[in-house]
Amino acid sequence: MSAAPAAFAALFQPYTLRSVTIPNRIWMAPMCQYSAEAFGPNAGVAHDWHFTHYAARATGGTGLIIQEATAVSPEGRITPYDLGIWNDTQVEALRRITAFVKSQGAVPGIQIAHAGRKGSTDKTWKGGGPVGPEAHGWQPSSASPLPFSEAHTVPHELTTEEIREITGQFAAAAGRALAAGYEVVEIHGAHGYLIGQFLSPYSNKRTDAYGGSFENRTRFAVEVVDAVREVWPEELPLLFRISASDWLDEEGWTADETVRLAALLLEHGVDLLDVSTGGLAPHARIPLAPGYQVPFAARVKSETALPVAAVGLITEPEQAEKILANGEADAVLLGRELLRDPYWARRAARELGAEIPVPDQYHRSW
Repeated sequence: MSAAPAAFAALFQPYTLRSVTIPNRIWMAPMCQYSAEAFGPNAGVAHDWHFTHYAARATGGTGLIIQEATAVSPEGRITPYDLGIWNDTQVEALRRITAFVKSQGAVPGIQIAHAGRKGSTDKTWKGGGPVGPEAHGWQPSSASPLPFSEAHTVPHELTTEEIREITGQFAAAAGRALAAGYEVVEIHGAHGYLIGQFLSPYSNKRTDAYGGSFENRTRFAVEVVDAVREVWPEELPLLFRISASDWLDEEGWTADETVRLAALLLEHGVDLLDVSTGGLAPHARIPLAPGYQVPFAARVKSETALPVAAVGLITEPEQAEKILANGEADAVLLGRELLRDPYWARRAARELGAEIPVPDQYHRSW
């Protein structure tokens, strides 16, 4: 694809969801930093690392910054070092981040999450194995008492009352997100975390109203969406992240079920589906290649009325532009590529012949 003039570069067209206009279609995927304090009064509280991390991508021209998976409860963390949004001390620290992101013309978003059986583990660069009480760990929980792997702790099977309590924690987290200044909330239903554990027949062996049929396995996800939508303002957008496939064939969650769920989520007030894959089972074989997850997003977009964002080994501006120009997605989410290059959006603008606002302090370099 040849370089596109500014008027035709799809990556740099604004995108509006409800009352929020995002300045371009280059969005930051949530990526855990595992850098908060693990215990004490500042457990789960954002600090200078988090501020600098998100501020760099905002000044770099990224349109929507979706903050890493932020736990709705202490037991909802992946590691003891995750960010949290279960108390007001955490909210106060997050306001500094959202204010700066907005000052750069970007939109601040947050992913609210519960890790379920994949919780109580160590930092990824320390192996990511399970940790016990001596390392500030806890007893993880899930849809069924099935561990993520042989090395992981067998989780507690949630009761109906406990499921309702967690649903309320998601709603409370959304309320705190609003108080912290976020304009977009994303519910984490992907990568084998708690909501995904309920969705997949591979990890959900329940025989009650939350297990078995598609309607039952999706019940928790829909109840969380309803609870969040009830407290999240009507004028602000709600996103849902999904693993469109567990890569386990019929043993797991499938692309067909993703399409069915997308239509259901649209009815319940979700404004865009963030389409990823995998994460439920460590032995799943995933055919990694540039843009390997884009077809899943494209299918949801073509078969439902729910807008989608594509993610997964999207690294080059022309590649991202082509995804949007071909109508395969409404936006692209960059993960590791934005870790490598916080100013990726500015490089893309140069390569595609588009214009992008530049901080006054940086004009001499543009």
